[in-house]
Amino acid sequence: MSNRKALFSHLNDDLPAGLVVFLVALPLCLGIALASGAPLFSGIIAGVIGGIVIGSLSGSHTSVSGPAAGLTVIVLNAITELGSFEVFLLAVILAGVFQVAMGILKAGVIGYYFPTSVIKGMLAGIGIILIIKQIPYAFGVNETEDLAQYIPFINDIGAVMDLRNLTKEFDLGAIIITMVSLTILILWDKPFIKKIKIFKTIPAPLLVVVFGVGLNKFFKFFVPSLYLDIEDKVVLPKISSFDGFINLFTFPDFSQIGNSDVWLAAFTIGVIASLETLLSLEAADKIDTYKRVSPPNRELLAQGVGNIANGLIGGLPVTAVIVRSSANVGAGSRTKISAVFHGVLLFGSAILIPGVLNLIPLACLAAILLQVGYKLAKVSLFRTQARLGWDQFLPFIITILGIVVFDLLIGIGLGMGVAIVYILLRNFQNSHLLEEKNEEDGNTIRITLSEEVSFLNKGALIKTLEEIPDGKYVIIDGSNSKIIDYDVLEAIENFKINAPSRNIEVDTIKIKTIKVSGLH
Repeated sequence: MSNRKALFSHLNDDLPAGLVVFLVALPLCLGIALASGAPLFSGIIAGVIGGIVIGSLSGSHTSVSGPAAGLTVIVLNAITELGSFEVFLLAVILAGVFQVAMGILKAGVIGYYFPTSVIKGMLAGIGIILIIKQIPYAFGVNETEDLAQYIPFINDIGAVMDLRNLTKEFDLGAIIITMVSLTILILWDKPFIKKIKIFKTIPAPLLVVVFGVGLNKFFKFFVPSLYLDIEDKVVLPKISSFDGFINLFTFPDFSQIGNSDVWLAAFTIGVIASLETLLSLEAADKIDTYKRVSPPNRELLAQGVGNIANGLIGGLPVTAVIVRSSANVGAGSRTKISAVFHGVLLFGSAILIPGVLNLIPLACLAAILLQVGYKLAKVSLFRTQARLGWDQFLPFIITILGIVVFDLLIGIGLGMGVAIVYILLRNFQNSHLLEEKNEEDGNTIRITLSEEVSFLNKGALIKTLEEIPDGKYVIIDGSNSKIIDYDVLEAIENFKINAPSRNIEVDTIKIKTIKVSGLH
C-alpha cells in the first residue's frame, strides 16, 4: 500500500510530464507507422500499449515505450516479405514471447556491458537523425511524394544533401510557425521564465501547439496564402460508430504459425527490440535526476507482454525509446505514472477528439522534436566527451557516425568495437574482481576494487551495490587500483547520490570524484 501511495504522491509533476510526452509521442507514433508501411492507427495502438501496459509493468520510473524508429526498416522489410500485415502481427506476438523468455532467463544484464561513451553516442546519433528528419516538416514539405525524397527508409547521405533543395519548395507559413514555436521553446528554458510560477505549470510543447493552431487560424482569415491545409497538419481517422472503432484494429493470422519466415522475423524483432530497450533503459537511467537503477529483466518481461498485446490487436512492435524518455525526464517526471498517463492521453485523444488533433500543424510538432533532438546532441556533450580523452571520445564519435550514416545497430557495433580495442590495448589480463568484506561491527561493508576495473565490471559492481542492505556504512576502496574506468566511476557516483534515500553512508578511498548530471 505504501508503494502505491508513493506512486501517486507526485501527480503534480507526473501529469504535466505525461502531457509533454504525449505531445512528443503523437507525431512519432504516426510517422513511424507511415515509414514502416503499416496502418497509421497501428502506431497509435503501439503508443497506447507502450504507455499503459508496459508503463504499468515496468520497474523504471523514467523510461517510456512506444514504436521505435530503430525498428522501421526491419518492420517494413518483414511486412513486405511476409506478404501481409496480419502475418506480420503473428511475428510480433512470437517476438514478445521471446522477450518474456529472455526476462525469465535474466538476460537483461547484457545492457550493463555497454560503455557510457557508446550509450551517449547512441543518444547523440538519434538526436542528429531526429533533427535531420524534422527539417522537411519545419519547411512545410509534408506531401508523401515529396517526403520520400528527403526522409528515406534507410539513412542516406544523398538524401541529407538533398535537403538543400528545400529552399525551392518551402512553405512560408510553415516556416513562420516553426520559428515562433522554436522561440517559445527556447524562451521557456530560460531561467527568468522558470522563476514565474504560473509559467512553470504550463508545458512549453502545449503552448507551442496552442499558438500554432491559433496562428494557422489567423492565416486562414487574414493571410490565406500562408494558411496550412490538410496535408500540412495531423491526420487521424474519425470514428462515427462502434463498428468503425472495431475496424481500426487488425488481428493476427495464426494459420502461418508453421511458416519459418515468420519465426525468423520474430527472432530478429525480439533480439533487436530487446537490445534497443536495454540500451535506452541504461540511457534513461543516466539522465534520471535521482539516479535510480531500473531492473532490466523486469523491463524485458514488460516489453514482451506489451509486444504480445500489440500483435493481438494490430500494433507495431515497441521498445523503450530514449526520445520519449528524455522528454519525460526533461519535463520533470518523478514516477512511471507519467508514462501511463501519456498512453491514456494517446488513446483518449485518438478516439474522442481526432478532429481537434487534426488542427495541429506538423510544423509545431517538428519544432518540438527539433528541440528534443538538440537536447540529445548538445554541443556541450561533444566538448565534455573530448575532454575525457580519446578512449571516451573516439567510441562516442564513431557510434554517432555509424548511426547517422548506416543505422542504429551498426553504429552501436562500431562504437563497441572501438571501446573494446581500447580495453585490450590497456590490459591483456582478465583479472577484474571485486572483493567484499564485512567488518567486525557488522554494520560496515568494505568493497575493494581490483587492480584494473573496466566498464566490463560495471554490471557486477552495480549488482553488489544494489544488494547492500539499507542503513549500512559502505567503504569503497580503490587503493589497489591502477585504472578505474569512467563508467565505474559514474556508477559509484550514482550510488553515492542515491545512498541517502536508503540511509546508507558512503566513503571512498583513492577514487576520483566526477560530476554526474541529468538532462538540462
